[in-house]
Amino acid sequence: MVGDSTHRLARWQRFWDKQATGYDKHMTFLDRVLFRDTRSWICSRARGQVLEVAVGTGLNLEHYPAGTSLTGIELSPDMLAQAHFRAADVRPDAHLTLGDAHALDFPDASFDTVVCTFSLCAIPATDIALAEMSRVLRPGGTLLLADHVASSIRPVRWIQRALELVSVPIGGEHFLRRPSLVITGDESFSIEDIDRFTLGLVERLHATKVA
Repeated sequence: MVGDSTHRLARWQRFWDKQATGYDKHMTFLDRVLFRDTRSWICSRARGQVLEVAVGTGLNLEHYPAGTSLTGIELSPDMLAQAHFRAADVRPDAHLTLGDAHALDFPDASFDTVVCTFSLCAIPATDIALAEMSRVLRPGGTLLLADHVASSIRPVRWIQRALELVSVPIGGEHFLRRPSLVITGDESFSIEDIDRFTLGLVERLHATKVA
């Protein structure tokens, strides 16, 4: 079982390493046409000791408020290398390191804010990753999530379902997930703000962990 898990982890690392070169160009296009101001919407709400899960190439770094203390974890070494390069210009105080969203290497209640943007769609076990985010978040702390999700329009969901026939086996990319449903159904969180737009394809959430 442990060997299977290690093999899967290495496979996804290799996959995202291959995506690293064109990732910024791809995501900049999606930010413009689908995600809009989501990065600033999310990051502007971060406070105190902040953990970003799946920091990628560091596209969120410039959006965090001054005065926050930022830690970021990323599975892909190549993506993380680009994040380090970006951080040198926009956020030199950030601590960025390799890590697995399924097993965050931090003690319980370590952070005031946990952020994850456009990554839960591809993290294999969403429930485990969200449980880990909750574990390392302090009571009264802030959880900030954003992702593309199952559309609120049925014909669009049909297209998303068809896309998953290819995207899930190749890259683990899910189009029909809605992480917000996990959080809204969790009594340990209070929803502060939730926003869904662009044909219901994009959802962003601000929740507080109940003290």
